[in-house]
Amino acid sequence: MSIRAFSAAFILATLLGCSHPLTPKETPAPTGTLYDYRIESPNGVPYSLNELANALSDADVILVGEWHTHPGIHLFQAQLLSTLAARYPATALSMEQFSRPDQSLIDGYLQGDFGESALLSQSGKWPNYASDYRPLIEIAKTNAMPVIAANTTQEIVRCLAAKGEGYLDTLPSEKRRYVAQTLSSEPSPYKEKFLSVMFHGNEEKTNNQYLAQIAWDDTMAESMVEFLAENPNNKVMHIAGAFHVENGLGIASRILARNPSLKIAIVSPQTQGAPLPNEVKDYRLVVNPLPEQWLSEKEMQDAIGSMRHNGGNEPSCS
Repeated sequence: MSIRAFSAAFILATLLGCSHPLTPKETPAPTGTLYDYRIESPNGVPYSLNELANALSDADVILVGEWHTHPGIHLFQAQLLSTLAARYPATALSMEQFSRPDQSLIDGYLQGDFGESALLSQSGKWPNYASDYRPLIEIAKTNAMPVIAANTTQEIVRCLAAKGEGYLDTLPSEKRRYVAQTLSSEPSPYKEKFLSVMFHGNEEKTNNQYLAQIAWDDTMAESMVEFLAENPNNKVMHIAGAFHVENGLGIASRILARNPSLKIAIVSPQTQGAPLPNEVKDYRLVVNPLPEQWLSEKEMQDAIGSMRHNGGNEPSCS
């Protein structure tokens, strides 16, 4: 399994202003810190942050892939969101990192009904919220920007992986709403890509894991499509793991299956030493690589096993 497929520390730096657009020559190249980034077109043309915002003027949905906990990527996300908020005030933030049951909590926090402690203690926020996602929520709050808790729940994802699609039929109606009405389990390039990195000899188990994967993609896509149906003049900037976003195979394909008229732009991360393939038409976010996560096959398998089994606790799925 590649680190990119499995991945996806962030200090909020001074946000770039919109009054003095950077030219390509002024855009710094990665120089050695994990906060460095640069932006390129699909053809490798350097873009400033403001030039990227200009290029996104016609996009209904902007999918920003991330390697979770990468400081440079999270810095870029915050700076892009701030730029979009200034340039296109009718912009909404959509997040993989919050699930549908969290929506009322996020709305209450954004409206000032309670403080951050209540948001964090009562929601299913990710453990790296404070370092990586707090800046996005605070930008949204400052700019009166809607935030879409786009994802399904971890419980549903784990139970689909353990029980298969039949598990959805056992859900009470209030929980069934937490996952997309339809899951796209049919053969596709995305499924081929997933199986190429996840297949481990047990076909049924691997197919169930794919169901869990597309429960994320279909639910996030459905959440955005429904929001845009109610708010047709808005843009949506969505952040999710790079595997869900890259080359339009995951979330983008599920958005277009629901509304083919929507215009989607994609920004995917890469490193100088491991660029995206030439056929990938995403905007490129070039960052320095994170430290090696595993130095042996055993280290990798131990880490993957721990994550698959949720720390050794199997879901009840009842």
